[in-house]
Amino acid sequence: MRMRVVAGLYKGHALKAVPGYSTRPTTDKVKEAIFNMIGPFFEGGTALDLFGGSGGLGIEALSRGIDKVIFVDRDGKAIQTIKANLASCRLEDRAEVYRNDAERALKAIKKRELTVDLLLLDPPYKAQKLKALIETVSEENLLAKTGIIVAEHSHDVHLDNEIGLFEKIKSETYGIIGVSIYTYKKEESVE
Repeated sequence: MRMRVVAGLYKGHALKAVPGYSTRPTTDKVKEAIFNMIGPFFEGGTALDLFGGSGGLGIEALSRGIDKVIFVDRDGKAIQTIKANLASCRLEDRAEVYRNDAERALKAIKKRELTVDLLLLDPPYKAQKLKALIETVSEENLLAKTGIIVAEHSHDVHLDNEIGLFEKIKSETYGIIGVSIYTYKKEESVE
């Protein structure tokens, strides 16, 4: 599968996919739709790409103005692919790449006292744990107050409208892929 950066500074730059069948890269069409829902461009900030795969979503965020992306994946081939794609875009200095599982990575973010402005969740569809991960992000206050969570999932998965401190603001389906966008719940206005 051919992938590329869809927009921004690195528009058109080709990206490698992870070899084998362990990951399922986000198509350019879905990537573009996701960023049109949440941006499409950013003025700085930090993103966490928790199931990095090829790094396509995080690199797209960098291309569209995010300052820094922390990439996490537990697959060694994925880590090599992320590093290769960052190198080919000359973005190594704006990224951190870790081989780790999602839960441990969130603990490490908490320990470093970091908050992220953009959280990209695209776990393998067979192992859905999105709700639990979003609850952890809520409990540990890992998302900046104006932050956005992008959860990519199978089209037949329906995430709750509210998870922890977050509310779903958008939900779209693209063929077999579903995308749910969360932000902090709006404060109730007191008259």
